[in-house]
Amino acid sequence: MKQWYEELFENYAMKYDNEVYVHGTIGECDFFEKEIGYNKSARILDIGCGTGRHSIELAKRGYNVVGIDQSESLLKRAKEKTSEQKVQVDFQKQDARDLPFLHEFNLVIMICEGAFSLMETDEMNFQILKNAANALLPKGKLVSVHPFSSN
Repeated sequence: MKQWYEELFENYAMKYDNEVYVHGTIGECDFFEKEIGYNKSARILDIGCGTGRHSIELAKRGYNVVGIDQSESLLKRAKEKTSEQKVQVDFQKQDARDLPFLHEFNLVIMICEGAFSLMETDEMNFQILKNAANALLPKGKLVSVHPFSSN
């Protein structure tokens, strides 16, 4: 049985790229670049990458990016977009609560509903944060922004 968050994104791929909150992608990626000192050898993990808007923009800028998501339909659209735009991103179907990465990335990003905050329990959300931290190299950075959270 699929969880509600899996069903939510199942048929959402084409609509996602037209949502109002995706229009800040360029500025967000400018911020990410600044945070890693424009180091083109940096490895970046995009948790909850969706249709790849950040992953693809960062790859266009010359970064090595791994994008993970649980939604096969969103990943399918992300792969279509990389093909259309002729960029390389390693998109993988992964559950952020159970990641295989350990000390591999200079930057981990979780933007909008990037896995974190979608889970039913604080324990699940904590596990996602723990996995994101474990994926970072020493002195790596985690950037997590959730525009729908209340003040």
